[in-house]
Amino acid sequence: MSAKTKGRRSADDGARARIVARARERFFSRGYSGLMMDQLAAELGMSKKTLYVHFAGKDDVVEAVLEEFAAGLRAEADRLLAERTLNFAEKLRGFAQVAMERLARVKPKILQDLEVSAPRLHRTVLELRAKNLPYIFGRFIEEGQLCGAVRAEVSPVFASEFYLHAMQGLMQGGALQRLKTTPEAAFEQGLRIFFSGLLTPAGEKEYEMLFPH
Repeated sequence: MSAKTKGRRSADDGARARIVARARERFFSRGYSGLMMDQLAAELGMSKKTLYVHFAGKDDVVEAVLEEFAAGLRAEADRLLAERTLNFAEKLRGFAQVAMERLARVKPKILQDLEVSAPRLHRTVLELRAKNLPYIFGRFIEEGQLCGAVRAEVSPVFASEFYLHAMQGLMQGGALQRLKTTPEAAFEQGLRIFFSGLLTPAGEKEYEMLFPH
């Protein structure tokens, strides 16, 4: 690859990153319906034509935002699980804090807006959860089993799939409204209920120190 081609690719990657970063702010503050491509282009100081060089349309931009959000959570889980100075409960608590901080930006109305205005993107959200939650929680369960914090007879595959289905049901705009809760609160409550049934006595003791009632 020539230096010129590398430079062009680097510039394209930089432009896409700027677009996604600005779209992320717009999306989480105004929702799908409030994200307008002409306004996005103006805020970025580029023409709509240039914006469409990098993304075919609004749905593609929002899809990139959603994929980045999911990839960030997965990367944080991998980072914490690789940290050998932390015990299992500390790793789990660290991930819970990161997840809740990020989910705090996802208001129920944003999820409802996607369900109504962009069904394809709502399906993308479900698909990203289906890809990432079993991976993340399967790894946490395996880690807990290795250190004796999670019961050995628990199937990581079954348990993580169980958690996925619980979260898919709870993280719907209508369900959150009925429960008068938020995505981050639903995530934390679900995590407490989920792991309370998986832990050994030793794991429960560590867990209660970091997740007090």
